Amino acid sequence: MPEVISNTEELDRLAEARGIELDYWDIFGKRHFASEAVKRAILESLDGEAPSDAPAELLPKTIVVSVDSPVIELSAPADLHIRLENGEERKVQAEAGRVALGDLPLGYHTIKVRGAESESRLIVCPTGAYVPEKLANGARAAGIGVSLYGLRSNRNWGCGDFADLKAFIDWAAHDLGASFVALNPLHALANRAPYNTSPYLPNCSYYRNHIYLDIEALPEFQASDWAKSELAKPEVQTEIHDLRASEYVDYERVSALKLHFLKTLFDEFYHRDYRADTPRAQKLRGYVAREGAMLERFAIHSALDETMHCQDNNVWNCLSWPEQYRDSSSGDIQRFAEEHRRLVLFYQYVQWLIDAQLAEAQGHAHEAGMPIGLYHDLALATDRCGADLWMFPDFYVRGCRVGAPPDDFSPQGQDWSFPPPNSARHRSDGYRLFSESIRKACEHGGALRIDHVMRLFHLYWIPEGMQASEGTYVRECHKDLVSILALESVRNRVLIVGEDLGTVPDYVRDTLRKFGILSYRLFYFERDKQGQFREPGEYPPQALVSISTHDLPTLAGFWQYRDIDARRHAGVIRDEDSRRNAIEDRKREKQKILDLLHRFNFLPDWYPRNAADLPELDGELHNAIVGFVMTTPSMLALLNQEDLFKETEQQNLPGTTAEYPNWRHKMRHSIEQLSDSPARDYAAMFRGWAERTGRRI
Repeated sequence: MPEVISNTEELDRLAEARGIELDYWDIFGKRHFASEAVKRAILESLDGEAPSDAPAELLPKTIVVSVDSPVIELSAPADLHIRLENGEERKVQAEAGRVALGDLPLGYHTIKVRGAESESRLIVCPTGAYVPEKLANGARAAGIGVSLYGLRSNRNWGCGDFADLKAFIDWAAHDLGASFVALNPLHALANRAPYNTSPYLPNCSYYRNHIYLDIEALPEFQASDWAKSELAKPEVQTEIHDLRASEYVDYERVSALKLHFLKTLFDEFYHRDYRADTPRAQKLRGYVAREGAMLERFAIHSALDETMHCQDNNVWNCLSWPEQYRDSSSGDIQRFAEEHRRLVLFYQYVQWLIDAQLAEAQGHAHEAGMPIGLYHDLALATDRCGADLWMFPDFYVRGCRVGAPPDDFSPQGQDWSFPPPNSARHRSDGYRLFSESIRKACEHGGALRIDHVMRLFHLYWIPEGMQASEGTYVRECHKDLVSILALESVRNRVLIVGEDLGTVPDYVRDTLRKFGILSYRLFYFERDKQGQFREPGEYPPQALVSISTHDLPTLAGFWQYRDIDARRHAGVIRDEDSRRNAIEDRKREKQKILDLLHRFNFLPDWYPRNAADLPELDGELHNAIVGFVMTTPSMLALLNQEDLFKETEQQNLPGTTAEYPNWRHKMRHSIEQLSDSPARDYAAMFRGWAERTGRRI
């Protein structure tokens, strides 16, 4: 950006050209205009980070087209050479103007002008995302949501694991009649409380957390006399018993315990299998080869993280490493990797184990009769001190953070404390990292939720040194990103749900609808312009409907003001007057809900009509709200286990860290208790509504 732009019109023109939105509407219907300081700060960040996207000869570096209209623009005649993914070569003689490329298969191809040295990436995408045939023809389905870490059982090591997940799948399929189980993001975390345990702020968004491994199910454990003897030690049994009995998940202790076993099991595997190149070792080699450089980088980061912390226990992330290790492409990194080759291989081995157990869980879901199976979740954010930024620093913009403008739950706005994506860099690289993130999130699942799907259209940027309320939106290349999302959806046969909460511009939902991506609708938020709750028939068919999310009060907590009390205790609500005002607002909301349920006969005539007479969520009211959600025409209905079991505490309280036990709550009922009352009665309610509303596919 030029050092001095004194003309406001010139500044606005430049800002708009770089995708900076000059104004936006907040959730309260108030229009905000980006300040001159914000526009200048964002432009400076973009100028400092965005690479040139100069065309390669006559072609841009990345071209995204639709399969029903594979057309590109040329400024001059040219002979084009196309190499398809399968190696097939095609030639096109093209005149200047709009050029039809012919019948091309879906996929990632290359295209170049004859005689040119550089190639461009040609991505051919479908017209819409994948939708299972029955759902596409009008069927509806229901599922249950659970945070995997929170599953309790008499056999796990203090947090839910893949064995617990299979048992939960059996219960959900047989007792609930559920078509899917929705999970929290399984991304790799640092597992250090309280700042590095959020599944929505991962250490790495491409790989997964080892705390979910069922150690005792590993072939290496079954073959190890040491492991069985170690597990039987009184001190190990005491540790496991304490972790199971603890009120909340203790990430650090669970992680340390599992790594203790994994390290020794890997050493035995290395000497017995890997050096002898057994069939199991060959499977690991194949996995490592398929994952390639990305897994290598992640494993090196993990090995460095362990090594640096062992040398100095005050070093907790890559920002504190010695200077020579902060650049992931340096020669020092490669030398470290060679010197610590077995440790790097260990972290590759751990991801291989996770991949295998997760694949087994999805296969188990299909065997249990679930047509969709696992419903995964792709986080928006990534830890600014984590592996993703270390591995791919030039794919992020320095000088700004991503967040959200003020709303009901965060009156000062939200600062998510991670840098925005460098869109120009992603585009010049052929969107490889974006497509890889979608592909990996789709693995071993039948549905995928895109957290904050507006990321594909625009993100709220906050310049360094400014408050969250002072930011503005910056546009993304949404046509390219949504098209690639549809491509990965079709290739992996995964249904896509876009979390489109908040103030959503019309063009966003129009685009999602056109591509067959499901909207995400919450009972709490579905209101008309007068603030009245919507009727069940007003919910869109192309949507997933639920009551709440991890960031919102549970149904029972909503009714009993538990979220308001928690926010007051944590200091998010700062005075008693604000608390009383929040409770008065909630009383009015509760009355509106009660009136709605009576109006549509979800409650019997004898049931109280005054919400003040209902201090808690009783069985009749609980049944009515679940029935309301199930009755909507939306394609998918999702009930979180907290709302099924009338849990009062939510998983996450936005705006807090150590002030609230975020991402640590365990499920009220253990796996072994799910067949007993009251869990059995709740299951019967769910199944009854699923059957009556035709949500069985």
